[in-house]
Amino acid sequence: MKKSLLALPLLLLACGAPERDATPTEEAKPARSSPPEPKYFVSPPRDAVPAGAQGDSVRRGEAIFHDTPKYASEYVGNGLSCRNCHLDDGRKANSGPLWAAWGMYPAYRKKNGHVNTMDERLRGCFTYSMNAPESKQGHAPPPNDPILVDLQTYMAWLSKGAAQGADYPGRGYPDLPKPPEAPSYARGESIYQSSCALCHGAYGEGSKLKSGEFAFPPLWGPDSFNWGAGMHRVNTAAGFIKANMPYGKGDSLSNQEAWDVALFINSHERPKDPRAKGSVAEADAKYHDENCTYGDEHDGRTLGEGVSVKKRLVAR
Repeated sequence: MKKSLLALPLLLLACGAPERDATPTEEAKPARSSPPEPKYFVSPPRDAVPAGAQGDSVRRGEAIFHDTPKYASEYVGNGLSCRNCHLDDGRKANSGPLWAAWGMYPAYRKKNGHVNTMDERLRGCFTYSMNAPESKQGHAPPPNDPILVDLQTYMAWLSKGAAQGADYPGRGYPDLPKPPEAPSYARGESIYQSSCALCHGAYGEGSKLKSGEFAFPPLWGPDSFNWGAGMHRVNTAAGFIKANMPYGKGDSLSNQEAWDVALFINSHERPKDPRAKGSVAEADAKYHDENCTYGDEHDGRTLGEGVSVKKRLVAR
């Protein structure tokens, strides 16, 4: 909206009269502009968590979300936490924010062919993104487990004031148009080494704190998400990378660069897709599409065969 020009006050000088102050009247002073409307939905501030049992559950849910291997260790089979794919502890737009997801469930999911509750959706996150099949329990938390209850309480609190079923801007990850050139492994490797390796390691292994916890998550290999996670799809990873990476410098890569580096990252082995009961080719035909590298030949092996997590478990 164009701003109106402010008329300059006229200084009237009466003939022979003394000069008057040129201070504008109240009517002539510029009106205070209203603060701009936020572009994205804003969750309640962190210090507004209520007291009592409800607030306690919110706080537990946030702790689980922030450091999942610590607070849900029995069901996590890798080094990832929920916040690695949902930045700012689920608050950041265009990185799968919780405030946008909560009101969209129950919902039909093509991935498993039926309507999912949020409880089931979270169990899927543990199964694929947290690689729960390789956890101590060997599976995701059971339905209505306290871990899932606390996570949902946290989600509901972040969504306070959001309309049920509303398709908010910044929901999910951006749907990034296909680039003018086919994604390139070689270009992606160059971008990765210059823009990503500092945090995520030269070999995608992530970087750790002295405590042993991951400061930045592994992007492939035994400690990363498995071949069933949504982030293994090149288009999904490209949208996330474009909006959010390098960390703190989102939208600094071109669409082409985001697709290139997503292809590079997802052309490395990771834990096996837990849905694959037969050959890679059979799982490829049943569960995977053209947007991923699953089943492709790379460096003399077929992607999707999976990597062993035994070495990682022994290291722990």
